[in-house]
Amino acid sequence: MAAILTNLRNTVIAGLVLLVIIVIIMGALFGYPGFGGQAWLQFLFRWLHIISGVMWIGLLWYLNFIQIPTMPKIPDELKPAIGKHIAPAVLFWFRWGAMATIITGLILAWLNGYIVEAITIGLGGTKNVAHTAIGIGMWMGAIMWFNVWFVIWPNQKKALGMVEASADEKAKAARTAMLFSRTNTLLSFPMLYCMVSAQHGGFG
Repeated sequence: MAAILTNLRNTVIAGLVLLVIIVIIMGALFGYPGFGGQAWLQFLFRWLHIISGVMWIGLLWYLNFIQIPTMPKIPDELKPAIGKHIAPAVLFWFRWGAMATIITGLILAWLNGYIVEAITIGLGGTKNVAHTAIGIGMWMGAIMWFNVWFVIWPNQKKALGMVEASADEKAKAARTAMLFSRTNTLLSFPMLYCMVSAQHGGFG
């Protein structure tokens, strides 16, 4: 067991194997109605969308609730370890979590047949509260994704010394990245509410 839990790759593989075992057992007990069909594909991409979103928003909240507020309390001689080792790893999974979330979300909307209604926020044709809610959530998510890839990440590369930048440029880049990360934190609450409400009636 220690060989599994002391190695992240082995832990993830074990988790996926456990998932497969559960699916097989459930299938043996209750059958596989529609397995591999349209409904199953919709479910698969919803699951992938949720997994990706947990990674993305989880790291967004880690950065804003833990790392950024804690940095001023860390002794100066220890701060380089954060910038050279922890922050780059966090930002890798952070930005690719955002990419996976947006891609799986668009595929999910297409598979469910409401991608046009969501993109137009449900304002074209027959009005549907679920399409409007998911559309607002999708646009907020798209803004957040844009902030990650085109504002936060480029500025973090400067702040962390991954690209050439002067001391003033690094300070300015760090502040810009922080402000846009906080913007994404602000947007994450209504975005998640809109996403969940589309399926569970958060707007009545």
